[in-house]
Parts: sequence; structure tokens; C-alpha cells
Amino acid sequence: MILKIENLNKSFGSLKVLENIEFKIKRGGKITFLGPSGCGKTTLLRIIAGLEKYSGKVKKSFKKIGYIFQEPRLIPWKTVYENLKFVGKDDRKIKEVLISLDLFQFKDYYPAKLSGGMNQRINLARALIVEPEILLLDEPFSSLDIHIKWKLINDINAQIKNRKITTILVTHDIKEAISLSDRILILSNRPAKIIKEFITNEINEFFLEKEVIKLWGDKYV
Repeated sequence: MILKIENLNKSFGSLKVLENIEFKIKRGGKITFLGPSGCGKTTLLRIIAGLEKYSGKVKKSFKKIGYIFQEPRLIPWKTVYENLKFVGKDDRKIKEVLISLDLFQFKDYYPAKLSGGMNQRINLARALIVEPEILLLDEPFSSLDIHIKWKLINDINAQIKNRKITTILVTHDIKEAISLSDRILILSNRPAKIIKEFITNEINEFFLEKEVIKLWGDKYV
């Protein structure tokens, strides 16, 4: 197992956010946490990344991690190439990643000169530069239009397949969940608990939508 979590709980003061989260994932696995907005999905990723304190057990068998945020968080006064150089010093590796994502021709551009979708692809490139064993995806498609979103989803699927990267996505979007995972773990409203699990190739979008409506009620969007 690359990651095993047992009895994970998290509170911010009196506000309980995560309750008794337990799951494990094999190396190369792809899972999605599907949960309503504000239920604690981002907090869960931050705990896995080592950015939040918690109670419970988090057993990690990886050292290199990539993290793609909801927004690109690129350094605005640095070019595309310089943003990647900031996290990876190997010029050969930077060039290889840029070429693999059709970004090499934009290496001297500044983020402000590029679209939101292009900046998220650069965000993906930056995450890949460190050669991550596990990639955390924090609703990275939420601000993108539909065509750009599916281009980025296809890019991510190709990269994680070619590089054999373990992937954890958090989202409230059913289509994203089905497209980017082998397993889907459904979270409740806050405090988030895992209330159901599905194997992606055993279900379809319409079945999952019915299940989510039953589980989330008026929190479903």
C-alpha cells in the first residue's frame, strides 16, 4: 500500500470537519472522494500532503508528492519555464514535461499572457517535474469551461498512465469522478464520513447521480 489511513479525525476548534475516515490505496491506484461543497475534501488532501495536523493514523509509503490546486498559483513575475525551474532544477526533465503537454512553445510566456486552462496545464507540468509517486488533485477543473476541462482531464489521464502515478482527486462533480478514478468514495455532509464506495467500471453516471441525490439530499449540485 502506498497510503493507509485509519480513524482519521479533524476539527477546527469546535467545528468537526472529518470523522473516522478510513481507506487505503495501492501504488498506481486512482481514487476520488466525491463530496458536497464545504464538507472537508480539501482538508483531507492537506492532511495527506502533511499540511494539517490531525488525530488518527496516516501511513505513507511515498516520498515525492505532486499537488494541483483549484487555482494555478503560479508565480506571476516568472515565465512558464522559470515557474517549473523553481521546483525542478533539471533542464532536461523540464523540457520533457513541457513537450509531453504541448507547452514547450509557451515556455517564455508569463502566466498573465495565458488562459486559465493553459495555466492549469502549467500547474500540472509543475506537479510532474518532481516525479511524484502520488498526485493530489483539489478540484482543479472548477474554474474551467467544459472544453478546456476535458482537455486537461485527458492530459492528466495520459500522464498518470504513462508515469504510473497514484492519484487522489477530490470533487463534487460526478463526471470528473468517473473519468479519473478506479474507485469512488462518497463523503457525507460535514463532518465528512465515508458513507459508500463504488468501483468505477461497475457503475455509470446515471446510477451514481441517483445514489448521490439520495445520500446528499439538497446539498447535491
